[in-house]
Amino acid sequence: MSSVLVAGAGGFIGGHLVAYLRKQGIKNIRAVDLKPLKEWYQKFDDVENHQLDLRELEACRKAAKGMEWIYNLAADMGGMGFIELHKAECMLSVLINTHLLMAAKEAGAKRFFYASSACVYAADKQTTTENPGLKESDAYPAMPEDGYGWEKLFSERMCRHFREDYKLETRIVRYHNVYGPHGTYDGGREKAPAAICRKVIEAQKNKTGEIEIWGDGQQTRSFMYIDDCIKGSTEIMESDIREPINLGSAEMVSINQLVDIAEGIAGVKLKRKYNLGAPKGVRGRSSDNALIQKLMGWEPNTRLKDGLSKTYAWIKGEMDF
Repeated sequence: MSSVLVAGAGGFIGGHLVAYLRKQGIKNIRAVDLKPLKEWYQKFDDVENHQLDLRELEACRKAAKGMEWIYNLAADMGGMGFIELHKAECMLSVLINTHLLMAAKEAGAKRFFYASSACVYAADKQTTTENPGLKESDAYPAMPEDGYGWEKLFSERMCRHFREDYKLETRIVRYHNVYGPHGTYDGGREKAPAAICRKVIEAQKNKTGEIEIWGDGQQTRSFMYIDDCIKGSTEIMESDIREPINLGSAEMVSINQLVDIAEGIAGVKLKRKYNLGAPKGVRGRSSDNALIQKLMGWEPNTRLKDGLSKTYAWIKGEMDF
């Protein structure tokens, strides 16, 4: 590849992806995001940076022009607290992927990457904390997360049909709870690892000795460190894998265990207050990695304790504690 567009480059994963591509020696990188440049999590002066609203077709045409490979990481999204309360906003992201696919086709792009989500998986497969891991086939019959999950599943199909009808090579990755430094940790869009780190730091800073946990703390998840996310995303983009594939850790923990790890990193023990009325999502969700192991001989392998230690240190530095 000689030219790469990263849509959503001002966001958490997008910023890390641009940083990685630069290190790989890619010279012609176009970075696009809706946010003003000063609000991007990572911004590089040797990259062509643009503030564009990719819900608009003309903005997508401007972004895609002359680009061979396109990574679509752009979406209006956040953690469970955001997607449960902003379903319409999340679904409007369908405009981004639809218009960007149209622009990619017009521009003669060679490859198109779509960042999907584990939220596409059927709700009846996620009703117990002992989730055995979601297989790619578990997305159908369709019963995804209302709002955000439906948009992701629809956009997956759009990518498939652009490949079949227009010969645009598309790659679709289903992310499972990505976390790490240089991401959102407050404001309502943060995901569980960053939120827990922030709350532990705040409890020490404010000397409350307490932490609020959404739900009963027994709900289970797997969390993937950002380095594994970037490695998997770029290698899948370069591969011949045409069908949607999981990209997530198989290390499943409860939210209580996640808090345990964060407390261990901080060297504190906090009183737990459970908010049973807060958004909490499905009961149990983890990634079945049999397919990625078979096709790539690899799976995300950063231990949660190790990745969370780096994330905690970064958030602590940002909070100037």
